[in-house]
Amino acid sequence: MRQLHIQPDQLTSYQDIYGREVLDALEALAPLSLEQKKLMEARNQRRATRIVAKSFPDFLPENAEIGSQKLRVSDIRAGKFACATIPKDLQRQWIQGTGPAAKPRAALESSIRNVAYALLSGADGWMFDGEDALGQIDHMSLDNQRNLKLAIRKDNVFMQVAEKVATEMNNWANDFFGKPIIDDWKQQLDFTTLIFRARGLHLADRHIITSTGHSFSASITDVVLFVVNNYRALMNNGRSIVLYLPKIQTAEEAAFWHTILSSLENHLALPIGTIKTYVLVEQLEATYQLLEIRAALGVHFVGFNTGRWDYINSVADALCGIDDFINPNIEAVGMTYAYMAAYEDRVRRAVNTPDQNGDYSLWQGGMEPNIPVGSKAGIEASMKKALAGARREQAAGASGKWVAHWKMVHIIRPVWEEVGEVNQMGRKFPPLTYRGEDRIALVSLAPAPRTIRGGRNLVSVALQYGNAFLQGFQAAALKPADYFGNDDVLYLMEDMATGEIRLSVLWEWLHKGGKLTEDDPVLGLSKGAIFSKEVFEKILEEEYQKLLHADDNDVHADSKRTTLPIAREIARAYVLTPDKAPWYIDLLNLNLNNEDLDVAQKRIRQYYEVFTDSGKRIVKNLDLQLTREMI
Repeated sequence: MRQLHIQPDQLTSYQDIYGREVLDALEALAPLSLEQKKLMEARNQRRATRIVAKSFPDFLPENAEIGSQKLRVSDIRAGKFACATIPKDLQRQWIQGTGPAAKPRAALESSIRNVAYALLSGADGWMFDGEDALGQIDHMSLDNQRNLKLAIRKDNVFMQVAEKVATEMNNWANDFFGKPIIDDWKQQLDFTTLIFRARGLHLADRHIITSTGHSFSASITDVVLFVVNNYRALMNNGRSIVLYLPKIQTAEEAAFWHTILSSLENHLALPIGTIKTYVLVEQLEATYQLLEIRAALGVHFVGFNTGRWDYINSVADALCGIDDFINPNIEAVGMTYAYMAAYEDRVRRAVNTPDQNGDYSLWQGGMEPNIPVGSKAGIEASMKKALAGARREQAAGASGKWVAHWKMVHIIRPVWEEVGEVNQMGRKFPPLTYRGEDRIALVSLAPAPRTIRGGRNLVSVALQYGNAFLQGFQAAALKPADYFGNDDVLYLMEDMATGEIRLSVLWEWLHKGGKLTEDDPVLGLSKGAIFSKEVFEKILEEEYQKLLHADDNDVHADSKRTTLPIAREIARAYVLTPDKAPWYIDLLNLNLNNEDLDVAQKRIRQYYEVFTDSGKRIVKNLDLQLTREMI
C-alpha cells in the first residue's frame, strides 16, 4: 500500500479481512479522507461560531447548493430529487435489533454468539454496530468484521454456534412465553435482514495510518471492509447491501457519504445505488436539513431513524452557547417532550414527502433499551412501558422500531403484527414548512424537574459507561448505583450515546447555572439552588465510592483499580472545563488500552490544550505510530 499503512502483524492475523481486494479499495478511496477532515474542520468552525454568536441552527437558504452535484435547495423542496425504491428485504422492518457482532477479548466461538442471537431473534432486521455499541479495544473492529463475514457465508464455526444458541433461546422462551420462538433454526437464519452501521465522520480508525503519519477515516474503513468482504455473498443470496450512517449534521456531509458510496461502487463495478442506506437523525443541525439530506444521498437513501440519547446530546451541544437553554432531568426528556416531539414530527413529514418518482422513504422508530430480566413486578412494569412506547410510535407513523436486546423482539413485534401493514410509507402528514415557528419548535424546552436525584443518575451512569467503554464494552447493561440489588428497577442496554448525553447535561447544568426544581434534604439544598461546582464534585465523589464498593456483577473488580479511576478523571475534566468538548468519546478513545492514571491525566490535558488553543480535536490513536516495518 502506498498511501495507507497497517501494522504487519495485523495484516497477518486478519488477512481474511484485509484481503487484496479490500486493500486495493482502501487505496482507491484514501484521497477522500482529506476531504472528510475538511468537512470536520467546517463542522468545528460552525460550532465555534454558534458559541460566540450565542445562536442556534437555521434552515438552509433556498438558493444554497449542496455537494459536487450542486443540488439546489429550492429544487429539492419542490420535489425535484430521486431516492431509492425500497428493496424487497427492507419493505417490512417492524423490528430492528441493534448490537455489536463481537465481544471484547473473546475466543471466536464465544464472540460470534452475538451474531447468532441476532439472526435467530426473529427481528426483521439487525443493525450490527461498528460504532456506538462496538468496543474498540485491541482489534474488536476487525473481530466484528470477521464474525459478520463468517456468518454471512454460514461458515461451519458459525453454524455450530448457532445451533447451540437456538436451543438456549428456546429454553428461555419456554420459560418466559410458555412456547419456543424458533422452529427451524437453519431457516430462521435467513429471516433477518443484515444491516451494518459504520462509524461516523468524526472518528478515526485505530489500525490504519497514512503515509504521512496522520489518522485515517473510520467511516471509509468500515464501509470498505464490510462491503468488499461481503457484497458478493449478499447479492448471490438475493440480499441487499444495507448500511446505517450515523452522526450526519448537514446535507453537505450526506453528499460526501454519497461520494464515498458511489466511489466504492464504481471501484467494484457495481451500479450506483447498489448500496442502500438509512440515516440516523442524531444531530440537531440535520433536523433543519432533512429533505436536503435525503436528496443528497439520492438513490442510496431508504430511510431515517429517530433515536433519543444521541439526539438530546446533539441539542445540548449545539446550544451550549445559549445561556438559558438548560435541559431538565434526562428521564423527563422523552419522545413527546417539546423539542423531541418537533424533531420526530419533522422526520415523519420528510420521509412522507414524495420524490420526483412518487417514491417515499421509511421511518424507523427509536430505541427500546429495556431487557426483561429482573423481578416479576419490575419486568411487568417495564414491558408495559415499552409496549406503550411502541404503540405510540406505530400510531404516529413509524414503519418499525429498534430494540437493544434479542429478548425484546417477540415482546415488541406484535404491536406491528396486529396492525399488519408492511410499512407506513406515504401516510398523509402536513407538508414540511420552513417558518420561524418551525425553527423555534426544534429548540423549545418545557417545564420539567431538575433535581439532585437526576444529577446522581447522570453521574453514576456516566461513570459506569466510561468504565465499561474502557473495558471494551461499548454496549452495557446499566442503572444508577442506588438501584443495584433492586430487581424492580431493570438494567437498560446503553451505548456511547449514554455517556455523551449524561456528561453533556451535567456540563450544561454547571456552566449555565442550572437551578434545582426541588429541595434536596440530603445535601441541604433548597428549591432554586444552583447546581454548582461544589455540588458536582460532592456527587461525583459519592457516586464513585458507591461503584468502588459495588458487587463484581455491577462493576468488574479489576476495573476498580484500573479503568474506573480513569473514567472518573475524564468525567471530571469534561464537566468542569469551561470549553465544552464536542465529544466525550474523544477522551475515552485516547485512553483505550491504557490503565495508567498518570498517562490518562497527561492525555486529557493534551486534548484540552489543543482544543482550547486551536479548536481542533485529537482523534488519532496515540499508540499507533508509523514504523519502518509499516513503510
